[in-house]
Parts: sequence; C-alpha cells; structure tokens
Amino acid sequence: MNIAHYWRALRGIVGRELWRFVTQRERFISALVRPLVWLFVFAAGFRASLGLAIMPPYETYILYEVYITPGLCAMIQLFNGMQSSLSMVYDREMGSMRILMVSPLPRWFLLLSKLVAGAGVSVLQVYVFLGIAWLYGIKAPLEGYALILPVLLLSGLMLGALGLLLSSFIKQLENFAGVMNFVIFPMFFMSTALYPLWKIKESSSLLHKLAEYNPFSQAVELTRFALYGQFNQTAFVYTLVAFLVFMAAAIVGYNPSKGMMTRKGGA
Repeated sequence: MNIAHYWRALRGIVGRELWRFVTQRERFISALVRPLVWLFVFAAGFRASLGLAIMPPYETYILYEVYITPGLCAMIQLFNGMQSSLSMVYDREMGSMRILMVSPLPRWFLLLSKLVAGAGVSVLQVYVFLGIAWLYGIKAPLEGYALILPVLLLSGLMLGALGLLLSSFIKQLENFAGVMNFVIFPMFFMSTALYPLWKIKESSSLLHKLAEYNPFSQAVELTRFALYGQFNQTAFVYTLVAFLVFMAAAIVGYNPSKGMMTRKGGA
C-alpha cells in the first residue's frame, strides 16, 4: 500500500459523505433550525433573566446572544457527530460497512476518514450558521472566522469520535435514537454552551463540576476563545485528549475480535 491508495480511500469516503449531505437537504436544514431557534427565540428570554454579564474572553459587557453563539456552533457539531454515527449503524445493517472494513487499509485509517468527512460537513454547517448570525448583527472579529477553522475541525473530530464509539455498541438502528438523546441533551445542557461556568456554580456545585469536566464544555470554550482571537490552551489539551481517548475506544469497538463486529449484524 502506498500514499496513493490512502488518498484514494480518503477521497472516496469524504466524497460519499459530502454527496449524502448535498442530497439530504432536510439534514442541512434541521442542523440549522435548532441553533437558530435558540438564537432568535430562546435567547431573548434568557437575556431578560441574565441581563448583561462579564464573560471571558471578551473582558467587556456583551449581549447574551453573542455569548451563546459559539455554544450553538458546538451544538451543530454535536448533532452532526451523532447523525454521522447513525449512518454508520445504517451502513452496518445494509452491509456496506462490511465492504469498507474488509479493505486492505488499516481499520483506524478508515474510521478516521469517516470522522474527517463528518467533521468537514459540520464545519460547513457552522460557517453557514455564522453567516446568518452575522446578518442578524452578531459579528466577531474577521480574523476569528479564520482562527476558528482548526478549532472546528478538532472539536468536530472529538464529537464525531464520541458518536463513533457509541455506534460500535448499538446493534440496531431503532435503538440509536434513544442513545443519542441520552447523550446529547445531558452533554449540551450540562455545559457552558448556554451559561457561563461561574453562573452554574452559583446554582449547584455538583452541576458546576459536571460542566467543568464535560468534554463538550471544553469544545465550546475552545470555540468561544478562537472566535474572538484568543487561544484557550487548557480547552485545547482537554479536547485533544478526549478525541484521542474516544478514537482509541472506537477502534477497539470496531475490532472484529473484541467489539461490535462479533455481534449479530456486525460489519
């Protein structure tokens, strides 16, 4: 095997995922509806209760909509990571996963290629959302839109790896929706996507600890700092380590001798 074989496989997997994304318009629209509803509707009520607050990394008074925009970007990536994993379960039931996994390329490379494809799709969705937010009047520094790109790729890979890990334990497509809700909503609401960490601490010390060590919170903070031209080293290291852990566990899960591959309906 040489580099050309790896490149051809990567291009094929990414191209297939992008084609799915282009042809499934409902998936694109639904990915934008959720954060836009939070931005346009729910934020008004939360702003009325929270008012203005000093939020890092801005070191100034800001509107609540500005604060939650990075969190909504991470929300898009969280849902996209779960939906990409849903397609893995579907492919396994249809048998196409078997064709992919029996190729001579390393299993870790094939799974990583699927993650790259999913992360790429989520990045496109986030930039469309940021464009709509810009028209709405929520604007970040221009350099922030460039600095956020590598951050979105890392957070997309981390959340996609989490979804990939979950998909390795799901036997049937019908069971995945319940697992998605069990993971998505606790991760989202027990995070800094909607409330600053110090505000959470005022209400519950336990919830504060859960939010602080929530990998999704770290992805949100990494995105929030990058969008406004700053680098959060702690959040970066935490997100990178979480990605490596989730990815390693997913590779084990898709091992034919140890993981879901041994189960009925395995790839």
